[in-house]
Amino acid sequence: MAGMTRPTTRVLALLELLQNHGLMSGPELARRLEVDPRTLRRYMVALEELGIPITAERGRDGGYRLMQGFKLPPMMFTDDEALALALGLLAARGLGLADAAPATESARAKLERVMPERLRRQVRALDATVTLEQSNAQPPGDNVALAVLSQAAQAQQRVRLHYRAASAAETAREVDPYALAHRDGRWYLVGHCHLRGGLRSFRLDRIGAVQPLPASFLRPTGFDALGHLADSIATLPRAHATRVRLHTDLAGARRAVFSSLGVLEAVDGGVLLHSQTDDLGWMALQLAALPFGFEIEAPAELGEALAAHARGLLAGPAAMGRPAVKGEMVVKGET
Repeated sequence: MAGMTRPTTRVLALLELLQNHGLMSGPELARRLEVDPRTLRRYMVALEELGIPITAERGRDGGYRLMQGFKLPPMMFTDDEALALALGLLAARGLGLADAAPATESARAKLERVMPERLRRQVRALDATVTLEQSNAQPPGDNVALAVLSQAAQAQQRVRLHYRAASAAETAREVDPYALAHRDGRWYLVGHCHLRGGLRSFRLDRIGAVQPLPASFLRPTGFDALGHLADSIATLPRAHATRVRLHTDLAGARRAVFSSLGVLEAVDGGVLLHSQTDDLGWMALQLAALPFGFEIEAPAELGEALAAHARGLLAGPAAMGRPAVKGEMVVKGET
């Protein structure tokens, strides 16, 4: 039971021990909970105040047990609630959380103990048959940083953290943590960095020690952490800055363009897509897949890359050095 630091956690752990083991001696309970006998008695009183009857048996073989026949009322879940819990535990395995597998298995086992048999079978069936894409999730470093930062963000409390940049340079920063987000397999903290004087995002696997500070802040109303991350990735300086006018409205552009491709700007007669790329050929491929027309405004080299892509499509399999096979689409004009 190492690692329990809060009295509430130990009281719940005491209840679980009594449920699972029946009669247990005071010294053994104190040892398991890592407390002294006086503290153990306080925990017993806390359980009794919650209406949980505990009997104490004196003598050499005495100890504490729950009153004979007492059972906690079953936790009631609807079918939809059970489905949400089961899928949530499955999803947790794919978020890169440290020690996620044993933690989710332990949580699932505890839920199953208080579920009716019908829901228990449903949860086990989902666990055995459903597979969720893992998205190459990377661990956030450890769960402690994730927990401390999420609590600080909720309380709008400033933190001091040690951060290791991609260049391996390490800095100590004071940050107002606005929110945490999971994107493309990685965990991020987004907030106002007082060292840089602006909004910044931090990969959690590069964050070292985190210390809450006695200072508060006001998070911007309606702050969108995922939106900020998408804009940051899309506007990261690269070899080529591109600008393309899309012949659609903003809603249509958002449905067709994935968020990290670029920033969308509604203008008269359409939508401008501002993007950064190191590979104009790759960008041409993304544009060719759009379900509406567009005009390339800059750079001219992107238009050339798009024309080269079109010529390759028209040339068909021969351009790839292989003959067409049965069932393969043939483009008019193909030789």
